Amino acid sequence: MSETQQPDEQDDAATEAAQNVVDEVTTWEYSAEKDTIEDSLDRGLDEAGVEVDGAERQRLVEEIDDVKQHEDEGSPRVHDARPDDA
Repeated sequence: MSETQQPDEQDDAATEAAQNVVDEVTTWEYSAEKDTIEDSLDRGLDEAGVEVDGAERQRLVEEIDDVKQHEDEGSPRVHDARPDDA
């Protein structure tokens, strides 16, 4: 991300990047075991350079896993993400 971006713009970009990860994980891993979903989500977020808090991460994992029963619902929405400062 550009150093000239404001914090809100950075958060919006991080949320968009996290949503792209969630969409990809949902597409490829929704029928996998929950630990595979978690690993894929964590790896994707790390590669994208973004993070979500623990409660948001858990919600996303649960909702991706729920797609097994409701395939027509699509990916869960990311509510909040931020650039990974690490």
